[in-house]
Amino acid sequence: MGRVSQAQAEENRRRVVETASRLFREQGTHVSVADLMKASGLTHGGFYKQFASKEALVDEATAHAFGELTRLRDDGLEQYGGRRGDAQQALIETYLSVGHRDSAADGCPAAALATDMARESGAREARRVYTEGVGDFAEWLATEDQEGLTRLCTMLGALVLARATKGSPVSEEILDAARAALTAAG
Repeated sequence: MGRVSQAQAEENRRRVVETASRLFREQGTHVSVADLMKASGLTHGGFYKQFASKEALVDEATAHAFGELTRLRDDGLEQYGGRRGDAQQALIETYLSVGHRDSAADGCPAAALATDMARESGAREARRVYTEGVGDFAEWLATEDQEGLTRLCTMLGALVLARATKGSPVSEEILDAARAALTAAG
């Protein structure tokens, strides 16, 4: 079997990072390298040609996930003609929806990776990226009337609780209550 071109190697790396970003949000960072590579459509042996360690991939996949969140916020701001309040309310509606609750792989990295990052040492790159991403998200959510951290904590807490109670009526009640509180306060 021949060597892959540099362009193919870059494409393979991108695919692994994107796949890892989704799987880590859906299942946690404990997903095995073998399962990650299989989900990426690549062999396990190719992993260490692309990444120094699984921790290096966790770092890169975390940054990728927060990059997606930033693009989503920016796209919303553009969609609403720069009207931040309207973009914030639209994001809150989407964030606190049944669809987002049920789609962790495509969802907010702050909620999906919280438990994994709590277990990381403060010196890890993934933890630094996570902390910076949470701070940026909170700053973006701030209004004249409400701190961004308060809004983010409400959203994130509601999403985590709704996911944990999925399948019971209380799950949607949690989403509805948080959405109503943030809409009234926003």
